[in-house]
Amino acid sequence: MWRVPTRSTLKHALSAGPLLLGALCACAWARADDMKVPLFTATYAVQWHGITAGYSTLDVKQTGPDTYTYSSRIRAHGIFLLAFPGARTQTSTFKIENDHVLPLTYREEGGGSDEDESLEFDWGAMRARGISEDKMVDVQIPAGTQDPLSVQIELMRDLIAGHPPRRFALFDKNEAKQYDYTRERTQTLDTPLGHLDTVVYRSDRPGSDRVTRLWLAQSLGYLPVQAERERRGKVDLSLHVRELKRTGI
Repeated sequence: MWRVPTRSTLKHALSAGPLLLGALCACAWARADDMKVPLFTATYAVQWHGITAGYSTLDVKQTGPDTYTYSSRIRAHGIFLLAFPGARTQTSTFKIENDHVLPLTYREEGGGSDEDESLEFDWGAMRARGISEDKMVDVQIPAGTQDPLSVQIELMRDLIAGHPPRRFALFDKNEAKQYDYTRERTQTLDTPLGHLDTVVYRSDRPGSDRVTRLWLAQSLGYLPVQAERERRGKVDLSLHVRELKRTGI
């Protein structure tokens, strides 16, 4: 029997969208050494166990000569509003340095102060500092560490450059964790953007029962048009592209 999800379940269901689909930034890059970041607005439908749980709106804006802001705003839909009436937002600021993405700050809010995050990356000291779920964070980070949004931008840049990624260090809550990336297969999808040939990438972490898959459309610069999260062999969360508007290059 289907039950109204708990607030904790909704937090995971509605906040995982940017982690799965943040790679949209690569959709307009013309060549691998292009240091520009395209600006866009995109919308995805978020489904929890096959039921529409909400919609995620992603935006990339330029905030300075070499800095950018990548944000996600997710609103619950239908009966899910009973457990999660407010919007949840995630924001990453980053820059491109030496042809790599360098996250500067990461914010996540809307789930209550005990679930919010506010982090800064000090690359001079190689440390991440801030607050995560009401706990102080001040830890060392390895070179190349990404936040939940910036990691997907770096992923797409690697693919466009012809260097398929194998592993990323992703800062999650209070530490950097290693995630492996594996190409699984190719598949054609019917989407609101048309019929698209995609390559499917799998992402997982050693010892975890969670697997993430991205369907990346090469004709759109490896734009992810679909994503799924699998737990213990069953898909609990999926996202599907609905609209894409490029606002600048």
